[in-house]
Amino acid sequence: MTLSWGHKLTIAFIAFALFILMMVYKSVRADFQLVSADYYKEELNYQQVIDGTGRANNLPTPLTVTQNENELIIQLPLQMNAANTTGIIWLYCPADEKKDRKLNLTVDENGVQSIAVNKIIPAAYIVKVNWQTNGQQFYNEQSVLIK
Repeated sequence: MTLSWGHKLTIAFIAFALFILMMVYKSVRADFQLVSADYYKEELNYQQVIDGTGRANNLPTPLTVTQNENELIIQLPLQMNAANTTGIIWLYCPADEKKDRKLNLTVDENGVQSIAVNKIIPAAYIVKVNWQTNGQQFYNEQSVLIK
């Protein structure tokens, strides 16, 4: 049996329609995660992040984030008074919001906080540290890969 040009054209139209329906189905089922559910509200407060980043960059020693086998170590700049320091550490995973973690910044007298790596799901994170010392706000972001 040979197919005429009319049959071939009909098959091509049906294949194209099935392809379009499949693409619509896949696009409807796709999960689009926003960085934050209330990002419009956060955008209004972003100037505080810009100012905090500028203050952190002007410090003589920077905030450091290092990792060893068992823990993630956050070291505040040496001139920070650890007794008057409060803040938030956000382990932000751009690939999956379910892996995100927010922790209170609780440093020791040397300005160091250790976080056990075995309690963190392995992934690439951006460590966002927002801290206040003596009425001034500071902000720093660093990338880290938890294995």
